[in-house]
Amino acid sequence: MKPAPFDYIRIDSAEEACALLAEHGDDARILAGGQSLVTVLNMRLAQPARLLDISRTAPLDYVRIDGGRLVVGAAATQASVEWRAGLSTEVPLLGHAFPYISHFQVRNRGTVCGSVAHADPSAELPLCLALLGGEVVLRSRRGRRVLPAGDFFQGMLTTARQDDELVEEVRYPLAAPGWGYAFEEFSARHGDFAIVACAAAVGADEIRLGVGGVADRPRVLRLPRLEGEALAAALNDFAWELEARDDPHASARYRRHLVRRLGLRAIEDAGRRAGAT
Repeated sequence: MKPAPFDYIRIDSAEEACALLAEHGDDARILAGGQSLVTVLNMRLAQPARLLDISRTAPLDYVRIDGGRLVVGAAATQASVEWRAGLSTEVPLLGHAFPYISHFQVRNRGTVCGSVAHADPSAELPLCLALLGGEVVLRSRRGRRVLPAGDFFQGMLTTARQDDELVEEVRYPLAAPGWGYAFEEFSARHGDFAIVACAAAVGADEIRLGVGGVADRPRVLRLPRLEGEALAAALNDFAWELEARDDPHASARYRRHLVRRLGLRAIEDAGRRAGAT
């Protein structure tokens, strides 16, 4: 299928995008990399009257360190973050996750903010944002508001963004001293959507495990520094709390198994890296 007819508008500034969103609301959609939106348009799951293209909006194309966070603008591609020279020390979790995200051709066009805004429960970038306790900056003609990732993601493909708001930037906290990070994922083929993805952060006294691909949004578990049977029991409880369901790709039972196995592997890898730092 092909998309329904729409007007294409190239955007030069965030102010222009916000003005058009305020005027047209849900009849307008932001087009950045288009790697998720174009598929939705082709299937006619969305039929906006106007596409607002911010892909060449220079003021929104930035990746910088600010206030202890890696700040990524709405027009910045995933590749511009992936190939950032200092990423492995700034936000190592992203460095571990990027190789699992689709294929490099998609990452060259797709944007970080676009993936977060799309809020696919299997997507890696929203999972990393949730695990690290990152933030989403929403901008409209009414002003800006900053939401924690846990408040922004509200369900499958559902966020707290209002129709007149632009996801202006996302903020990933920098790596904390003494912490280790790891990412594990299982999919049918490399580049496919994750059946289960696990992101882990381990400090001296705390474990954080994030899981994607099971619930309707990224879910994060916080634990003390458990080991052995105590950790296995906690992972088993979490696997059941996610309320996995059978679907054509995997059974609920298999997803629970993956949460336990991949979660343990990610936690152990992150723990080793924490010790190494």
